[in-house]
Amino acid sequence: MHGTVWRSFGIHLVRNPKIGCSHLVVTSGMEDKPPRLLILYASQTGNALDVAERVGREAERMGSTGVVLSMDEIDAACLQYENILVFVISTTGQGDIPDSMQVFWRFLLQRNLSQSWLEGVNYAVFGLGDSGYQKYNFAAKKLDKRLSDLGAKPIIGRGLGDDQHPSGYEGALDPWLSSLWNMLNKMEPTTFSLENIDLAMKILDSPKFQIIYHVAEKMQSQLSATSVVPDLKYVEMQIENARSMSPQNLGHDRRKPHCLLQMIMNKQLTKVDCGRDVRHFELETLSSDIAYQVGDVLEILPSQNPVAVEAFIQRCNLNTDSYITVEPKSVQTGIPDISVSRTPIKLRTFVELAMDITSASPRRYFFEARTLYVMSFFATAEHEKERLLYFSSPEGRDDLYQYNQKERRTVLEVLEDFPSVQMPFEWLVQLVPPLKTRPFSISSSPAFHPNQVHLTVSVVSWMTPFKRKRSGFCSTWLSGLDPKEGVQIPVWFNRGSLPPPLPSLPLILIGPGTGCAPFRGFVAEREVQSRSGPTAPILFFFGCRNEENDFLYKDFWISHAQNDGVLSEEKGGGFFVAFSRDQKKKVYVQHKMQDQSQRVWSLLSAGAAVYVAGSSTKMPTDVFSAMEEIISKESGVSQESAARWLRLLEKASKYHVEAWS
Repeated sequence: MHGTVWRSFGIHLVRNPKIGCSHLVVTSGMEDKPPRLLILYASQTGNALDVAERVGREAERMGSTGVVLSMDEIDAACLQYENILVFVISTTGQGDIPDSMQVFWRFLLQRNLSQSWLEGVNYAVFGLGDSGYQKYNFAAKKLDKRLSDLGAKPIIGRGLGDDQHPSGYEGALDPWLSSLWNMLNKMEPTTFSLENIDLAMKILDSPKFQIIYHVAEKMQSQLSATSVVPDLKYVEMQIENARSMSPQNLGHDRRKPHCLLQMIMNKQLTKVDCGRDVRHFELETLSSDIAYQVGDVLEILPSQNPVAVEAFIQRCNLNTDSYITVEPKSVQTGIPDISVSRTPIKLRTFVELAMDITSASPRRYFFEARTLYVMSFFATAEHEKERLLYFSSPEGRDDLYQYNQKERRTVLEVLEDFPSVQMPFEWLVQLVPPLKTRPFSISSSPAFHPNQVHLTVSVVSWMTPFKRKRSGFCSTWLSGLDPKEGVQIPVWFNRGSLPPPLPSLPLILIGPGTGCAPFRGFVAEREVQSRSGPTAPILFFFGCRNEENDFLYKDFWISHAQNDGVLSEEKGGGFFVAFSRDQKKKVYVQHKMQDQSQRVWSLLSAGAAVYVAGSSTKMPTDVFSAMEEIISKESGVSQESAARWLRLLEKASKYHVEAWS
């Protein structure tokens, strides 16, 4: 291949003048370097990135070169020059592709690409989805078919991870990866050696990141020079600095917090001691205006329990007052590293903001066989070493599942369970999962609640098989905040799966439980719009267990359903609530929809859009089935025709679902 070549750390970036794209070639200065495995991911919440990095790590252990890139980091025109590709794709919303895949996908859909364009290219696809959605893993299925249509050859059948599986997406990932490595070993036995995996597991290599320690006195003097920086700005700088140095976030999450919000209200919506704790939070900013739309999502970076942070620091014998920077030892992404000037940060601050040590759901790779081998290497007690080695073996997989996934142990708990393990901080930084943001649907309207953001959050708790109480990390933290203390909460605003509707668009909203959150914003927004002109009607179906215990925002809905409000019958709308446990036979939102089938069909016939939000277990599927029955009954068509009608509604972007586990 001819073109301009940029050499850096053994990586050539070759620009091919024929196709006008940059083609990455890993050479390490050797022309006979075996073919690399290019792993392309499209992630919305970070899970696809987790899987892609795991594939890359395992490829390296086999002796191959695993290059992990986001789809928005590569020119799709270069795919034809690859030999082996692995795609890891999340499905969002109603079968939508992630934002980072948009440009890549548009290129693949070009009509001028022939059926042999990808001839000679071998590929595998793993999808991450939720079977609670109608279009389960739709993005992965579409990509798989398109690659095949363009002449690429599948190495193995596509893998489909399901959030509804007891083990999550990993229930499908483990056997899929095993099949992938076995097939690649048959195709390229020297490049993908199964023997190398066994060998790599038994040799402790050096960590891929290094900790640089800085003289505390010198740092104190430098920091005193920045004392003029306003407090809020300094907090933002600390968050950005810590998270940009996190190895798992390196190059992927260098976003500055959009702003810092202060909680001004923490109110329990459910009846005390009813068995459920749903909270209404109101947040506001003191520094700048808040810009968002109804239907948007707020990501929150929770604070970890300082007692647990201190316990982690003491357990690992760390110097809390030292200042550090975290630097990669070599290029890990397959592209030249653009050096970033990093400001030293206190070790304690780095742990607090970048290392997830207290969440009840540590990322899987902390329990990968390789990590357990690393822990066993540093274990001085023989029985602990044996147990870690057992967990890392195929024979110990079921027991590891019981120990980890079922009990949802935190990183701190695992380290406390193996007290003789003393890993250097370099290894801890590499292996401990990053502290992730948590997304919540916004339940306010910027027009109705200027300069505020409202959230409707269920405070989650459950019992493990061994009767240990677990609590949702972020929801529990939020519920414990006192608005009087003025805690600053770092947040990011993102587009959700529910686009804001025009005032002229009739709406059918279905939101049981905390699924009502975005629709509280929709209704409030339309109320403001109705003050300046006519607006289309809204039908809203809400559901909860008991009218007395968990009728969320009861006064709000009723007030807008009366006196010519936007939910009133006078305006062509309506508010209908299903109390599932206030009678012997359970009643859900889909039953209320069928009771009002004429109203639903009337609005659908008038061009209404359907919005569904709430639990992803059965509700979205049950609502879709109820819609099919209503359309079939009221229009006189078959169930199959009604289903096709709804599919067309989806294609026209008039059927939206936002669901969560």
